[in-house]
Amino acid sequence: MIDRDHALPITRQARLLGINRGAGYCLPRPTSPTELDLMRRIDELPLGYPFRDARMLRRQLQRQDMPVGRRHMAMLMQRMGVQAPAPQPGTRQRAPGHKFRSRKLQHAQAVEVGDGQEAVALQGSG
Repeated sequence: MIDRDHALPITRQARLLGINRGAGYCLPRPTSPTELDLMRRIDELPLGYPFRDARMLRRQLQRQDMPVGRRHMAMLMQRMGVQAPAPQPGTRQRAPGHKFRSRKLQHAQAVEVGDGQEAVALQGSG
């Protein structure tokens, strides 16, 4: 990726690669064996319970004597690409062509009054 021995400065190499300049100076740390074990266990747990999110998985691991924080769990799940199926943004938007009806008029019914005119009458009102 970034070649430290190249004639081009590290800042220029980072700009060309589209990464932060500071990322060119520090090397990534290897993942510790405890984190690898935790990631393996996180990977196994959702197979039986795919609806569990970071909080539920954390509680499950704590019951198995593996203490881990919620934020650490969420970070590892994000790094692994594991997520619980939940409503995503935009799922409450109306479909194209869907007519909007006010809650107050949801139980309303059009009634003919006479001479072809219509009026709105609420159901259940006498």
